[in-house]
Amino acid sequence: MMVRTIAEIAAIIGGKITGNPSTPITGVSSIENSIEGDITFVANPRYEKYISTTKASCVIVSSSFSQETVQNLILVDKPYDAIVQYIEFVLSLIPKKESVIHSSAVIGDNTSIGKNVSIHANVVIGENCIIEDNVVIFANVVLESECIIRKDSILRANVTCYERTTIGENTIINSGAVIGSDGFGFIENLDGSFKRIPHIGNVQIGNHCDIGANTTIDRGTIGTTIIEDGVKIDNLVQIAHNVRIGQNSAIASQSGIAGSTTIGKGNRIGGQVGIIGHLNLVENVIIHPQTGVSKNITKPGHYFGSPAKEHLTTLKQEAALNQLPQLLKEFRELKNKFDKVQQIEE
Repeated sequence: MMVRTIAEIAAIIGGKITGNPSTPITGVSSIENSIEGDITFVANPRYEKYISTTKASCVIVSSSFSQETVQNLILVDKPYDAIVQYIEFVLSLIPKKESVIHSSAVIGDNTSIGKNVSIHANVVIGENCIIEDNVVIFANVVLESECIIRKDSILRANVTCYERTTIGENTIINSGAVIGSDGFGFIENLDGSFKRIPHIGNVQIGNHCDIGANTTIDRGTIGTTIIEDGVKIDNLVQIAHNVRIGQNSAIASQSGIAGSTTIGKGNRIGGQVGIIGHLNLVENVIIHPQTGVSKNITKPGHYFGSPAKEHLTTLKQEAALNQLPQLLKEFRELKNKFDKVQQIEE
């Protein structure tokens, strides 16, 4: 990383300096693991305790920070946004590698390759695909026939896209993701065996999406599984056939969404959430981790528990359950007193 002074960094992120503006900065790190020359940040008040002991040469903090410290500071409105802005600035200065198509890549007939495309070792691209400008496809990626990869997208190593998958612009598919595999569709026969249902649909992923490592998105049985623009999906997430994920939704790791469920725009789904099939969730729903959703959600808000309920309702129920042992004890004591009174009257 190029050496910059605190003054230069403050100009980039629009911050106010407290300390020595000429101090050189050579790296970025977390506040707990910093060394001299690093710049770090505190976005959560819980980490302010590290400011006095960090070895970093500068800390980006909130404008409201008021503790006395000898540490060099840059004060900004949003420290996390500021450190991301600086990292993006640094990365933007790294020269881009020239486009290349590796000699081991296999490219099918009638496939269109745009300008400035990089295709790395052992990539297999089927027939009638379209790879637009500035796409980067890393090693061992497989694109089956008629896939479309829109401009400026990146497919990391070992991604597999089944036939007729479409990936939008500026989208990143991380390593090991499988896009367009058959869904869990079977007919149970009278003898208990299963007959596979053919899946003839596909997957369509929008612009500016991020798909995590080892996530699976199944093709539609008939029709399309749709991931709308701006969706962010973590590692190890399962999206079943004919699901639709609304624009700018985010799904954390180890969650699963069963077939033909529609997730509204701006939903936030925590880790290890399970959502059964054929449901509809409205816009702006927040589902807390380890929640089980078994019914339609028709009202925006926070939901938690299994089955899912409005978050406040679940908290009240949990509080009531915690009181049950004491209530039961008091009930038994009252019952004993009542029984003794009855015995005296008799």
